[in-house]
Amino acid sequence: MSWLRGAFLAVVTALIVALGLGYIAFANGVERAAPQHPLPEADAIVALTGGDADRLTTAMKLLQEGRGRRLLISGVNPKVEDADVYDVLEGAPELIACCVDLGRQAKDTLGNASETAAWAGRNGFSRLIVVTDDYHMPRSLAELRVAMPQAQLIPYPVSSSLSTPGAWQRDLSAAMSLGGEYVKYLAIRAREAFLTAEKPTETPPAA
Repeated sequence: MSWLRGAFLAVVTALIVALGLGYIAFANGVERAAPQHPLPEADAIVALTGGDADRLTTAMKLLQEGRGRRLLISGVNPKVEDADVYDVLEGAPELIACCVDLGRQAKDTLGNASETAAWAGRNGFSRLIVVTDDYHMPRSLAELRVAMPQAQLIPYPVSSSLSTPGAWQRDLSAAMSLGGEYVKYLAIRAREAFLTAEKPTETPPAA
């Protein structure tokens, strides 16, 4: 049975190499992440909470520039007062009053996607600018595409310490943080592939 053991080791080795190369590609992608220029037209903007306040202030700036008609802040902690969120946004009170929605149902990225899809559906939005940290963007887009496959999603990554050139190569903590994010991203892509495979194939109507 030595051939079987050899085949097993070959498969394991190939899997480890594939995961390693995928991780390097993921980390380099985060390092190169930047907003599109020029930014495509969009109906609205969504900011996913987490990280620091830069996500929220960046999204508010885009709203002030007229990049979208409304802004959803998804995943606001139910214990946080509206006024505290508005203070972080640092926007004009009249603009906040008319055009900023606070979503409090999401507890994670999957919840962000569900909350965003429901909000976009209620308002008839199909083109969204997505604002989150650069390292969080791949996973966020993957979840959002599952929740709203017909929508056009425009990533607007916010720079973080994990995207500092060479950070993941020099800093073990940064490498581990990116590694954890990469594993979560792979899990979502696997679920996405499973859901796609599970969809029944439509039979064309008879002539």
